[in-house]
Amino acid sequence: MKFAFIIDPIHKLDPGHDSSVALMEAAQLLGYEVWITQAESLSVADGKAWASLTPVTLEPVALVEGRWVAKTPWFQLGASESVQRLPLEVMDAVFMRTDPPVTIPYLYATYLLDYVDPAKTLVVNAPRGLRAANEKMYALQFKDAIPETIVTQDKQVIRQFLEKQGLAVLKPLGGKAGEGILFMDPDDRNFNSLVEVSTHQGKVPVMVQAYLPAAKEGDKRIILLDGEPIGAVNRIPTGSEFRGNMAVGGRVAQVAITEREREICRQLAPTLRRDGLYFVGIDVIGGYLTEVNVTSPTGIREIDRLDGVQLGRQVIEWVVESQRQRTGSAAVL
Repeated sequence: MKFAFIIDPIHKLDPGHDSSVALMEAAQLLGYEVWITQAESLSVADGKAWASLTPVTLEPVALVEGRWVAKTPWFQLGASESVQRLPLEVMDAVFMRTDPPVTIPYLYATYLLDYVDPAKTLVVNAPRGLRAANEKMYALQFKDAIPETIVTQDKQVIRQFLEKQGLAVLKPLGGKAGEGILFMDPDDRNFNSLVEVSTHQGKVPVMVQAYLPAAKEGDKRIILLDGEPIGAVNRIPTGSEFRGNMAVGGRVAQVAITEREREICRQLAPTLRRDGLYFVGIDVIGGYLTEVNVTSPTGIREIDRLDGVQLGRQVIEWVVESQRQRTGSAAVL
């Protein structure tokens, strides 16, 4: 079986943290071919999506005294003559794992991926789903799961919401890894400036959510596979930072998935499956859904380390079984 991963430059990935590397390792350890490419190498010709694909061999990380340790070098690319321009439909599965933000070139890449034959190749996540699921806005359709939320570029509307809620959190709709998220207090004399900068002088909408005091106890990342929760990790703010994102120094801790969180997953599952969003990371604070991460959700390494599991292997095995059922053939095994 052949797996293609559309990733950022591989030398920029962190093998002890990035879920993309965990997935590639799992595919390799299960005996499958692993190929990599980048979004800018995608093209369409003869009605098919093509890419310049490079085979890669990984040196799996090892768990040493509670942390992942990688060898140097931790990957080996195939020789130059092994690089091939191929139609992506020769792959059994393609993982779209380019990091956000979702830019115009990213959206164009999803249009190109529409020309991968779904009867032959499974794209994770489906390009139509990637376009549909802004990681902030997508959560709004699950009204029983989210905190009080507005989306607007109107300063006065934000002011009224903030005064009603007392405290709030402002989020750029295209942000990632906690970038640009602001804690808002109605007494902050910087309010006007903060909103003006965040909305680009009232031209770009932002999300504003009621502040959840439970955020001090952690921002839980739950990994869903085909709508089912398979693992979770708690990200706890440290020092004076109110954000728990790992990218801004949040401390990770082992955590269980509550019944309330399972109910949230049940609410999401039919919509995620409809949109072809097979591998998803949701963020939950105090029993409220705050984001749905679909572009390149992370958390596998942390959950594996804390819980002693192998989520990457579980994902790859699910893909293999899905392809077997979709194609009606055991050949993919």
